[in-house]
Amino acid sequence: MTNPPRIAGIELGGTKCVALLATGPNEVGEQHTIPTTDPATTLAAIEAVLDGWAFDAIGIASFGPLELDRSRPDFGSVTATTKPGWTGTDLVRRLSARYARPLAIQTDVNGAALAEARWGAAQGLSTHVYITIGTGVGVGLVANGSPVQGVAHGEAGHMRVPRAPGDGYAGWCRFHGDCVEGLISGPAIAERFGMPGSQLPVDGPEWDLFVHDLTGLLHNLVTAAAPERIAIGGGVIAKRPHLFDRIRARLAESIGGYGSLAAYSETLDRRVGPPGLGTMAGPLGAIAMGLEAVGG
Repeated sequence: MTNPPRIAGIELGGTKCVALLATGPNEVGEQHTIPTTDPATTLAAIEAVLDGWAFDAIGIASFGPLELDRSRPDFGSVTATTKPGWTGTDLVRRLSARYARPLAIQTDVNGAALAEARWGAAQGLSTHVYITIGTGVGVGLVANGSPVQGVAHGEAGHMRVPRAPGDGYAGWCRFHGDCVEGLISGPAIAERFGMPGSQLPVDGPEWDLFVHDLTGLLHNLVTAAAPERIAIGGGVIAKRPHLFDRIRARLAESIGGYGSLAAYSETLDRRVGPPGLGTMAGPLGAIAMGLEAVGG
């Protein structure tokens, strides 16, 4: 019997990176967490971990934006990003040159969505979404089994949504101000309300604004793609699962019984929720990419 390929998975996040040696969710050999600081320090720390492993391929699931067009000279690089110092960082060439192994790269949210399709709550589904709400807001949209990719990968986390009446917060995003990421990401919450989300009252009015703004994003995703499932993960929401009932109720209200989506609204309990892989959706997204690199 042929042994399954061992994948060195690298999930690069805005706050931390996870290096994972695994064949899949049921066989994780090692896992290391590395703070995300400047590119040189962070990538050197990741390489120090990988240097001690024997593996068959590398999978990268990274914050972005990324250049994913293979015809471009900067394929596999971070492009203009809100993460200080990371714009122009070439991930693929650096790691390919060091390890000479098959390598595949995707955005962190697309990777997580593909992991959900392989092993999580999106198994057997054709069109589904993974959203992360943490240092940023990212949206991975899979249609017909593949991440949606046009001239560039989508950036629905930077979608603009209607503001709540009386909400005058200018927004945290340095590119768009009050886009969704500029309103509900971790740094936006801290700036907007004067304290991190972890210090806000569980039932405080601040979360009404959070639910309002997130629902605007969900409404647009549902009306554009009607995904079979929407998984919402990331540090901000993972610690507040009680918000899901409010999110579903607000989304149903927003859809407003319109057309074929009226029936959709009646099934939100199973369509909108946490990722089936929990907090491992992101790291396993990198493993999913490594398996794609070897045709697994």
